[in-house]
Amino acid sequence: MSEESKIDRTDKDSKIGSFYAGKSVFITGATGFMGKVLVEKLLRSTRVKKVYLLIRPKKGLETQVRLEQLMSAKIFNKLKESCPDVMSRVEAVNGDITEHNFGISEEDERILVEDVSVVFHSAATIKFDEDLTKAVNLNVVAVFTIMEICKKMKKLEAFVHVSTAYCNTQFKHISEEIYPMNGDPVGIIDLCKRMDPSVLNSPKMTSQIIGNKPNTYTFTKALGESALVSEGGCLPIVVIRPSIVVAAWREPLPGWLENLNGPTGIVAGAGKGVLRTVYCKREKIADLVPVDIPINLAIAAAWKIASQPSNAIPVYNCTSGSINPIRWGQLETMGMAAIRKYPMENVLWYPGGSYKESALLNTICQLIFHSLPAYMMDSMAYLMGKKPVMVRVVEKMHKAQKAIEYFATNEWKWSNDNVEKLNKELTEVDRRTFNFDLSDLNWPDFIAVYVKGTRQFVFKEDLSTLDEARKHTDKMFWVEKCLQIVFFIVFGQLFTWLFC
Repeated sequence: MSEESKIDRTDKDSKIGSFYAGKSVFITGATGFMGKVLVEKLLRSTRVKKVYLLIRPKKGLETQVRLEQLMSAKIFNKLKESCPDVMSRVEAVNGDITEHNFGISEEDERILVEDVSVVFHSAATIKFDEDLTKAVNLNVVAVFTIMEICKKMKKLEAFVHVSTAYCNTQFKHISEEIYPMNGDPVGIIDLCKRMDPSVLNSPKMTSQIIGNKPNTYTFTKALGESALVSEGGCLPIVVIRPSIVVAAWREPLPGWLENLNGPTGIVAGAGKGVLRTVYCKREKIADLVPVDIPINLAIAAAWKIASQPSNAIPVYNCTSGSINPIRWGQLETMGMAAIRKYPMENVLWYPGGSYKESALLNTICQLIFHSLPAYMMDSMAYLMGKKPVMVRVVEKMHKAQKAIEYFATNEWKWSNDNVEKLNKELTEVDRRTFNFDLSDLNWPDFIAVYVKGTRQFVFKEDLSTLDEARKHTDKMFWVEKCLQIVFFIVFGQLFTWLFC
């Protein structure tokens, strides 16, 4: 049965499918990880008429070329095979969220105003250590801009804003509401316009401005939510707050991902044998959500706000901790088991190491097991006439680790009443097609899929090389054991010489 026939049959029992049929959608952030999954899901599971994607020309590439690159991602292969004309339903809109009115031309704006019924705003900087001025521009100013565009749209029925579950970390229990005490977005924007960026972006000044927020990302995402309240007016707004977004669970491809953000960097570093130590609290909950969960929730939430308008802005905390929790210690055990079962190619060392619950001990271990070996390897590379790279790799790895330490050593509880209520309102067909219920996710199975996905989609290592990778990993195991024996012999003789 073709994909079109499946959708035809499904639409009859799907309230969500019926809602999207024949409508046009506008998406910002479509070239990002979550954005790609959203585009694929809408095209595959609904009869949406047109999907407009805001795309910025990059590195000399025209917008249309970037659209073709986006659609060449592996997750679209099956869709293009079953629906050869799928590209006719996707249209690039030339623009940049840092520009006035997103830099959209008058003609493109006219089309959006006349045709679009649903808007998904997922464009943002997700760098935790982004300069304050840049984070404000991308995560706050852009929210005001998209709202101004939405207010002109004649057919608008839903505006979905993708936020983060971590924008209110000053509280240990976070409700599904927009908190009023997160600062004045207009005031911060004015401050960024008036003051010298070098002053505002200095660590001391940035720390004073963001106050009780851990970084500029969470600070500006909270301000973005405040902007929705202050300027949203009568727009049909809904907010989706995902926690730590990781690889796909079931769709579009199990394990699919495309970057090293968050825990994926840990998986990749440990898998290659480079990462030996991580500062983390094992008993704390690791609130991970597979990427298909917030995407399905966002699609369903748009239907909900369109069919049942609300005076208040509905907020959906898309988290796993209150439904199906996994702790960092469990993630350590499951992850290492999966890494050894599905080893990566050409590991530099046998995968090992452990989480450290002491920041001082972790720093010492980073020096011994990361930095010193990196300097030794780069020195050897230099002597052999090769380009030294390991020190730079380790420095980047440490920077990435530092960014997630706050989230790996603290814990929060999120209410999810709105998510549960929405799930109960769905038809049986919609629950299957747009699943966002994590209660039946099996964590050991998913972590294995996550590791394989990192291997396959991030490192581009085909699963057919697993046997060869296992042989190499086994070899590195014995190399490690031999070196440990040599070390203990040398240490024992040194101890004997000094004290006996």
